[in-house]
Amino acid sequence: MKLIKEFKEFAIKGNMFDMAIGIIIGTAFNKLVSSLVKDILMPPLGFILGRINFSDMKYVLQEEQKDATGALMKEAVSVNYGVFIQLSIDFLLIAFTVFVVIKLFNALRRKAEDTKEETVPTPKDIELLTEIRDLMKEQTPNKS
Repeated sequence: MKLIKEFKEFAIKGNMFDMAIGIIIGTAFNKLVSSLVKDILMPPLGFILGRINFSDMKYVLQEEQKDATGALMKEAVSVNYGVFIQLSIDFLLIAFTVFVVIKLFNALRRKAEDTKEETVPTPKDIELLTEIRDLMKEQTPNKS
């Protein structure tokens, strides 16, 4: 029963919806970055490096074997390091973008929490806490 109650509180607070939205946006962003790397960045990079197609770069450990009719008997065994390079670039772009977004949100949050900052409206809870602090300072006798 306690578990169900905790789950209801979690779902009602909106955390579940925020998490779902984050996952959906993250999935879409991942597809976008993958397309950026695969379709836009890698072709010119491969062209500059001598018309290399990174997805074709591999080290073949065993060639595929076919019988006299052309039917596949054994599949090729290879180390596909070109795909790894492409996915590494994907990862670096996603990691860098997430870093920049988090840095931006942290800067905005610090600015919003600064009560002396006039360009960003201070949240009501911080304004109220500031007013309470100031009132308490006024009421406390100065021990100097």
